[in-house]
Amino acid sequence: MKNIKALFLNCSLKGSEDVSNTQSLMDELAEVLKTNQVECESVRIADYHVAYGITTDAGGGDQWPEILTKIKHADIVMVGTPLWIGEKSSIAKKVLERINGSVNLTNEKGQSIFYDKVGGVVVTGNEDGAKNAAASIVFALNYMGFTMPPEPVAYWTGEAGPGPSFIEEEGIKNEFTAGQVETMAYNLVHMARMIRQNPIPAEGNVKG
Repeated sequence: MKNIKALFLNCSLKGSEDVSNTQSLMDELAEVLKTNQVECESVRIADYHVAYGITTDAGGGDQWPEILTKIKHADIVMVGTPLWIGEKSSIAKKVLERINGSVNLTNEKGQSIFYDKVGGVVVTGNEDGAKNAAASIVFALNYMGFTMPPEPVAYWTGEAGPGPSFIEEEGIKNEFTAGQVETMAYNLVHMARMIRQNPIPAEGNVKG
């Protein structure tokens, strides 16, 4: 059996030239996944030209099709976002819109291409809103065809208002967040392996 593949979609507003707290927490999750023979790849969405719209390809140099190809080849898809004013980032919202624009693409069974893929969420920030942001992403991914395992979220938030970041606070030492990372990692792998062995049958969910 081929290794499970995990794709991390980092929806930080920062490009790769800047340090990302969201990436740091995602990296902690990736380390646990790798111990379970999962191949991990991370994409910093801000590094790509991703157009707005509910479409598979907006044209004009839109690079969403490149990211979509990576999603097609992944068994696990993680969406990571920072918090801004208690909400997920605008880039996270745009990614969900572009995924929504691709739900009518089908696999060999006629189901949405997002069937048989497992989803999860990572959130970081120094203010409240992690559960609200995570809830909206979990719902969106599940609604669009992804399977969500139990406890599919890991988050870290600092004190309200400006303050130290996840990296500055060495947030992975937070017992609660570390526990979430480990639990989610094992649940993601377990669910992905279950689906690999027993895919969702094409009964009542075929497009067209």
